[in-house]
Amino acid sequence: MNKRINIAGAVGMLDAVLQKPILETGQKCPLVILMHGIMMRKEFVLLKKIAERLQMIGIASIRFDFNGHGQSEGEFQDMTVPIEIEDAHKVYQYASTLDFVSDISLMGHSQGGVVASMLAGELGVDKIKCLILMAPAAVFKDQAIEGNTLGAKFDPDNIPEYVMAYGRKIGHMYLKTAQALPIFETAAKYAGPVCIIQGKKDDLVPYHYSEKFYQIYKHSELHLLDNEVHLFGYDMDLAINIAVGFCDKTLIKSNSSSCIL
Repeated sequence: MNKRINIAGAVGMLDAVLQKPILETGQKCPLVILMHGIMMRKEFVLLKKIAERLQMIGIASIRFDFNGHGQSEGEFQDMTVPIEIEDAHKVYQYASTLDFVSDISLMGHSQGGVVASMLAGELGVDKIKCLILMAPAAVFKDQAIEGNTLGAKFDPDNIPEYVMAYGRKIGHMYLKTAQALPIFETAAKYAGPVCIIQGKKDDLVPYHYSEKFYQIYKHSELHLLDNEVHLFGYDMDLAINIAVGFCDKTLIKSNSSSCIL
């Protein structure tokens, strides 16, 4: 079942898609919240394919557009990572009200990976079953401190109203909050199982950021793919197999409440 839904976010309504397998009356199944990166949207093929694969093995998902992206409300220029974390928290709250959901996990690509990591750190292992990070873009903090975002240069000590990157206006508050964001400090609070996937030929995020995430988690696995790039365009199926396989072993095979398709 695929259902278009709207969820009240931090600054407006979030456009989302809920997918779930066929369930018997009263049966529950795991749910994974999928989060896209900056300037992306919930229709990003990687997330769509993961949602479809999860549904096939008995796992529900919600993928949504962050504020200022896709079909969600809000202005892109006003977007910040802290606001995206609040958006994700609102989606988590919505998911926690669904009567068919046995547990909730998080998966994020690029900036969505950073959001997922920090939300998991805030909520903890009692509320988040597992975490999957795909090319998590923690680099944006260091870039903001240096005065560079997505190739756009600026004075980090005198941040302008906005900078232009890929034809979009990245706002002052995005850059200001990015400079002080406690990414790894918050992420490290999560004590559950974590899967990290990134390409060694990532053209936007150096893979040593994934290595740092791997180091801060006690129960994690790291998959560095030799020829893969940031959007997983080299062998997307391989990355999807790793992510879905991790969900399968963590949420289905280790969970007696798995779904019946």
